[in-house]
Amino acid sequence: MIVEKLPTIFQQALPILAKIQAAGFEAYFVGGSVRDLLLGKQPHDVDIATSAYPAEIKSIFPRTVDTGIKHGTVTVLAKSAAYEITTFRTESGYQDFRRPDQVTFVRSLQDDLKRRDLTINALAMDSAGQVIDLFDGLADLRAGIIRAVGIPTERFHEDALRMMRTIRFASQLAFEIEPRTRAAIEQNAELLLKIAVERIHEEWQKLLLGQAVQRGLASFIQTGLYRYCPQMSTCQEPLQKMLTLPVLHFKTVATAWGLFAYLANFSPSKLGDFLKAWKSSNQLIEESREILRALLLMTRRDLKPSELYQFGWPVVWQAGEAANLLGIDLDLNQLHQIYQQLPIKSTKELVINGGILLKNFNLKPGPYLGKILKQLEVEVIEKKVPNHLDSLLARAKQLICSKP
Repeated sequence: MIVEKLPTIFQQALPILAKIQAAGFEAYFVGGSVRDLLLGKQPHDVDIATSAYPAEIKSIFPRTVDTGIKHGTVTVLAKSAAYEITTFRTESGYQDFRRPDQVTFVRSLQDDLKRRDLTINALAMDSAGQVIDLFDGLADLRAGIIRAVGIPTERFHEDALRMMRTIRFASQLAFEIEPRTRAAIEQNAELLLKIAVERIHEEWQKLLLGQAVQRGLASFIQTGLYRYCPQMSTCQEPLQKMLTLPVLHFKTVATAWGLFAYLANFSPSKLGDFLKAWKSSNQLIEESREILRALLLMTRRDLKPSELYQFGWPVVWQAGEAANLLGIDLDLNQLHQIYQQLPIKSTKELVINGGILLKNFNLKPGPYLGKILKQLEVEVIEKKVPNHLDSLLARAKQLICSKP
C-alpha cells in the first residue's frame, strides 16, 4: 500500500529521513502516527525508527539530545520541530513485566516491528509513502480488530501495561479485540499488579474518553482487569451499571468518575479516598468530588441558585452531563440561564472586601471579619442586597451593630 499524499506533519519530517538515508541507513515512520494516518486521523507527532545506532545518528545531525539513549532514542533538533529517532532494537528479560532487562540494537526493521504490542501499531512507512506491513496490521485496521503481534501471552509478559492499552484502543477506535488476544488478557490479568498505578490510570483515562467506552469497559470487566486496579476488586456492580446505560460518552474524566461514584453509592469523601488510591491529581480529585455533590443534588431536584454559584458553571455542566447519561430529565439550558442571572459569579466580583470594611468600621482582622464578608456574599447571591458599595456598607453596619 502506498499513501499518495503525505500530510504536512510527515512532509516536514522527510528531510530527517533523507539525511539518515543519505548516510547509508534505513529510516521509517513507525507506530501510532502511521496507524492514525491510515485511519484518517490527524497524528499529533511522528516517530522515526532507523537502522542507525544512536552514536551514528548523533554524528549525522549537529543538534541532538540523548532523550533515552539506553533504549536507543535520540532527539534530533531541526529548525521547525524536534524528532525522536529510535534505533531498531530487540528486547529480552522482562523480570518486572514492564521494562526489558536487556536492549540490543539491530539493523533489521522486521526484528524491531515484531517486538511491538499490536499489529495495528507494528506498521512502518518509508519516505515514499510505502507502508510496510509484516503482521497483517492493514487487514486488522480494515476489519476493526485489535490483535497482539505474534503470541499474545509473550507480548503481555513483556509489558503487562499492554493489556490496558489493548482495551483502551478498543474504546478509542471502536475496534473488537481478537479472541486469542482477549483470552491472553484474561489469563494474565493479575500481572497488572506489577504496573505502577499512574500508568494504569493514564490508560484508564484514555479509555473513558474514547468513542466506544462501553466496548472498552466491557473488556475491562470480562477479562477481570478491574480486579487488579486500585480498590476496584469490589466494584463490578457499579461498572456493570455503567455498561448498561443506553449511551456512554464522556467529555471529561472527572465526569466519568462522578458518574461511577454515584453508581457505586460513594460519598464525596469516599470518592476522594478512592481517587487518592489511583494516584490522581488533587485537581481531578476535587473536581470529581464537586461533580458528585452537584449530581446528588440534581437527582433530588434540589439545586438552588446559591449552589449554582458555589459549584460554578463548569462543575454544574459536567454534573448535568452525568445526569443526562443516567436518564435524568434535566434542562441544562434552564440551569444555565439561572446561573447567568446570578448577581455575581465569584467572590472577586463582590465590590466590597476586608480592606474596605477595616477602613470604614472599627474592626480588627480575624474570623469575625470573614463572617461579615461571607454573609454579604450570600445576601448578594440571594438578591437581598444589591452588589453596590453603599448598599453593602449599610448592610455591613447593620450586621456589626447587631452583634451581641
